[in-house]
This record gives sequence, structure tokens and C-alpha cells, in this order.
Amino acid sequence: MDVTMGLAWFKNTFAGNEMWRFVAWLGGVLLAVLIGRIARLTLNRIAGVMERRQKPVVAVILQAFARAMVFALVAVALDTGIHVLVMSEKVEAFMMTLMNVLIVAATTYVLYCLVDALCRAWELAAARTASRMDDMLVPMVRRSLQITVVVLGLIQVATVLSDKPLTSILAGLGVGGLAVALAAQETIKNFFGSITVLTDKPFELGDRVVVDKYDGTVTEVGFRSTRIRTLDGDLVTIPNGELANKSILNSGRKPFFRRVINLALAYDTPPDKVRRALAIMREILANHPGMDPKQPPRVYFTEFAGSSLTLMAIYWFNSTDGWDYLASGETLNLQILDRFNAEGIGLALQPSQTVFLQGQANQKG
Repeated sequence: MDVTMGLAWFKNTFAGNEMWRFVAWLGGVLLAVLIGRIARLTLNRIAGVMERRQKPVVAVILQAFARAMVFALVAVALDTGIHVLVMSEKVEAFMMTLMNVLIVAATTYVLYCLVDALCRAWELAAARTASRMDDMLVPMVRRSLQITVVVLGLIQVATVLSDKPLTSILAGLGVGGLAVALAAQETIKNFFGSITVLTDKPFELGDRVVVDKYDGTVTEVGFRSTRIRTLDGDLVTIPNGELANKSILNSGRKPFFRRVINLALAYDTPPDKVRRALAIMREILANHPGMDPKQPPRVYFTEFAGSSLTLMAIYWFNSTDGWDYLASGETLNLQILDRFNAEGIGLALQPSQTVFLQGQANQKG
């Protein structure tokens, strides 16, 4: 009896359709969700195996398909199952339009995920190259391709909804594009500024630069702006349109550090001691590691200052690492101090004056 009543319920109608048609449609959607989840789990596991086998490109592509799998299968199930239902012409036309939009959205999402996967694969390949230019291009290419996919998807949706040919849609976009371009002048300016930055190559990712008052490391170059992490840890965003017209000091590309040392000897230092001080400094600099072989160090007795005899040394440290430069300078300073003390060569004290007041002078008189 219960079985008969259950079968009879399936024959009940709602909106002109037997209940079994709705059950079949929803059952197909649930089956698609189940298959999609299983497929996503399987693809992610295979991607993990590919990563362990040192095949990251295959892994990211599989992960991209895994992300889009559920949505794509549900869209196909909804589009396929709609034919099970009995509908009037108007309802059928509306549902077919809705399903076409859903299929376009699913296709766009799949392409969007693939773009992200391909750019991720390019990013992994760029990390293995010495040049950082490709590291800068990856996020920009990713963003441009993603925007292109989304725009094409929206155009296709507009074509489906309006039931007009693609040429008419593009013509309408041309008229609207002029208005958008006028309203987005700053965005267009920043876009061409980013092209200028990429063309002139004033810096690469990871370079230390000084722009205006900001001193830091370039962390990201996008279509609209460039981000710099300052030495204080702040993140500064500079529009590329402005950056293209600014003077940029790139400290990360200098081949060496130039240092000038001024030592002040006491005025009563004998000439022999001055000559010995010059010889010590030349000897230390000649044997100090890291000196640029193309530019030997220079040491001179430069002037009779107001309260001291000035010795000047100039040398070039052959490195681009600022911390190595500071460590090398510290070692050099300690060597000079040790040698001067051993030779009895004293450095001048800060200039000092003794002031006598008029009353004190008379009392002493």
C-alpha cells in the first residue's frame, strides 16, 4: 500500500510537470555535485603526487581543473536536466536563456582558473631564472588575461541576453568605451606608466630604491601602481603614472660602495708620525678583503684644519650587500685604531676653548 502511494505521489503534477521530472532534475544536479567533489578530491591528490615528483606545472593545472570542476558539472547538469521538464514557450525561452548564461559563466570560470594556473606555472619557471624582469611581468600578465577572460565572458552574456549579434554589442561598447575612457583617465595614465616602467627597467623586484622620501625594497609592480616596502616596514603604494615621471635612485644596482674616511691627527704630531700613519692606512687598505681591484684605495694628507691634521682615505668595496659593507668598515676601523695605538699615533680631540670673564681676569691680575 505504501509503495503504491509513493508511486502515485511521483505522478502528481506541479506547474504542469509530474513530480518525478523535478526529482530527476534535482537528482541529476546532486549527482553532478557528488561527482564534482570526488573529481576535485582526486585531482588534488594527483596534484600532490605531481608536486612530490617535482612536476609543479602539471600540479597547478590539475589544481585549476579541480577548482572549477563542481561549478562546471553543476552547470552542465542543470542545462541537460532542463529538457526533462515540460514548459510553455515563454518559460522555456526564459529557462534556456538562463541556462545559456550559466554555461557561459561556467566556461568563463574554467578559463579564469586555467589562466591563474598557467601564470602560476610561469611564476615557478621565472623563479628559476636569474633575471627578475619575468617576475615583474607575471602578475601583470595574470591580471590582464583574467580581465580579458572576464570581459569576453560579459560580452558573451550580453549577446545571450540581448539576442543581438556580436558586432552590435561591440559597436555599443565602442560608444560606451569612449565615455569610460574619459572617466578613467588616471587609470589609463597609470597603465601607460606601468608600460614605461617595464620598458625603461629602472628597477626589478627586490631592488632597493629611493623615490621621493621613500627608501625601501620593491615588492610588487602592477598595472596601476608599484608597492615599496620601506626600511621601517611600511608599505607604500605609488601610482605608476607618477612613478614614470620621478627620479628613481636604485641602490640595488650599484656595483660597489664608495667610502671616504677623514682622520684628524693632533697638531703636535711629528712629521714622521704623520708619514707612518699614511703608511699604516695604505697597508691596511691594500690587504683588506673586498677592495675593488679596478679602483685601488687612495690615502692622502689633505689639509691643515683649524684644530687638526687631516688624513683622507678613499676606497671602493666590491659588493652590493649593505650589511657586508658595514661589517667590512667596522673591521677596517678597528684595525686602524689598533695600529695607531700601537704606534703611539693619537687622534685629535674635539676643538675646545677656554673663556675668561672680565671680572675673573682682573682678579687674577
